[in-house]
Amino acid sequence: MGRPREFDVDEALDAALDLFWRNGYEGTSLSDLTAAMGITRPSLYATFGNKEELFRKVLDRYEDVCMRFMRDALKEPTARAVVEKLLYGSADAQTDPPHPPGCLGMNGALACSMEAEPIRQELIGRRTAGEAALRRRLEQAKAEGDLPAASDPAALARYVMTLSQGMAIQAASGAGREALHQVIATALTAWPSR
Repeated sequence: MGRPREFDVDEALDAALDLFWRNGYEGTSLSDLTAAMGITRPSLYATFGNKEELFRKVLDRYEDVCMRFMRDALKEPTARAVVEKLLYGSADAQTDPPHPPGCLGMNGALACSMEAEPIRQELIGRRTAGEAALRRRLEQAKAEGDLPAASDPAALARYVMTLSQGMAIQAASGAGREALHQVIATALTAWPSR
């Protein structure tokens, strides 16, 4: 019979999340992870798998905890409200003081070597899925007459996601919440009205 775990799995995941968010996937070593998580390598492997599997679990936690606003935004009653909640939620998450600035997905993928190609593809897949969910919501808005008939939901979703990703780069480079909110307010002046 195995020994019981001597650490809190969620706390260990949060420590790994913070480290990956700060250093990126490749900038984080197993030694860094075990030290931050307060566990041994055998415990890391037994509980989370290898580094790649741990990173995927960290991404799931990040989406559940830090990116919850995106799921909530898609439930807003109008397309403009969806986009406002998504963009302001992004800016707030990217500048949340307890966390590193920027976005785990962007910070984790910007500098990936060929060895980390599966991680880069995972991050691309998750970003693509987020954009597809927004596109579907904007298609629904168009069908309901909430967007002009000439609107292109795919182009609008790409625009919003590109803006969000650009803000993540800006936040990682030191832009504060107020500056990002000004960018959003400016971008929303171009939002199509009925």
